[in-house]
Amino acid sequence: MLMDISSEMIHSLLPLFMVGTLGASALTVGVIEGLAESTALIVKVFSGALSDYLGKRKGLAVFGYALGALTKPLFALAPGTGIVLTARLLDRVGKGVRGAPRDALVADIAPPEMRGAAFGLRQSLDTVGAFLGPLLAVGLMLWWANDFRAVFWVAVIPGLLAVALLLWCVREPERATGAPRTNPIRRDNLRRLSGAYWWVVGVGAVFTLARFSEAFLVLRAQQSGIAVALVPLVMVAMNLVYAASAYPFGKLSDRMQHKTLLAWGLVVLIAADLVLAADGHWTTVLAGVALWGVHMGMTQGLLATMVADTAPADLRGTAYGFFNLVSGVAMLLASVVAGLLWDRLGASFTFYAGAVFSVLALLGLWARKS
Repeated sequence: MLMDISSEMIHSLLPLFMVGTLGASALTVGVIEGLAESTALIVKVFSGALSDYLGKRKGLAVFGYALGALTKPLFALAPGTGIVLTARLLDRVGKGVRGAPRDALVADIAPPEMRGAAFGLRQSLDTVGAFLGPLLAVGLMLWWANDFRAVFWVAVIPGLLAVALLLWCVREPERATGAPRTNPIRRDNLRRLSGAYWWVVGVGAVFTLARFSEAFLVLRAQQSGIAVALVPLVMVAMNLVYAASAYPFGKLSDRMQHKTLLAWGLVVLIAADLVLAADGHWTTVLAGVALWGVHMGMTQGLLATMVADTAPADLRGTAYGFFNLVSGVAMLLASVVAGLLWDRLGASFTFYAGAVFSVLALLGLWARKS
């Protein structure tokens, strides 16, 4: 939660900072966001495998959170998009290092019959931070007359608090000792990852292709004509809905067929894209963003649960790593394409394209036998 407050204080303003202050295009925003998010997801494959090899999760998580916290000052100091890209990449490397070990740690701790609820709760707490961050950003922007860099400096504080909390207040459960260490990404180990697991990996990639970077939600809100200082409220709204829905849908996933819930999540994403494409008025944008948040709450914790359910316990870090590797490549492609469509054909066409891809994903999901 604390790290999300820190990150979202910056990320909710960064597209506006790049376009308005640094003069970047929507394509540049898409490339930077796509590279950053895909870097985080790709790094997870190595950190996840390393956590399985070491049999330890917490040390990698601490390093990842610390790297994320220490890159925040670069955003405040950035004179151009090159430094912004560097800061985003380093920040997302930190996220990648901590992500798979953290998810594997949640799976290690949670009882199997409550795993969906556990991931839903973790996602909700993440998202509480993700709406408090933009809310703080709005307040500080109004207070300091749109001083982006001052807000970026304040974002350093909750990031450091997150590292301190993890370092001194979180205990890793004891693991069995005496078993020989093996390389988790050796061929014989990878063969233990079932077809059901690789299907989940494919589904995650398709969902990522259909849902490009949330930076484009911020740019769409800017087009609605509201004051620059208030634009981050779009992320507050999205994450408020996300936080409120993640835990209930996580509990629901423990009691219903996962494929069915995924399908409904795609239906909600299609509705969100169509609403966002239809009109640029702030009320319409707000409705589309709220639907986007419901989709996230329905699907993100569910996909994490499905990975845990289909992977061997000793390979969970590796399993999350490969899941995020494939999703990372998809995120890069989706964000670059979204930026190109935005610059060449306009915002509406970008969201219509997302809806079309979501329909194709939904048809593919229904075509697979349960």
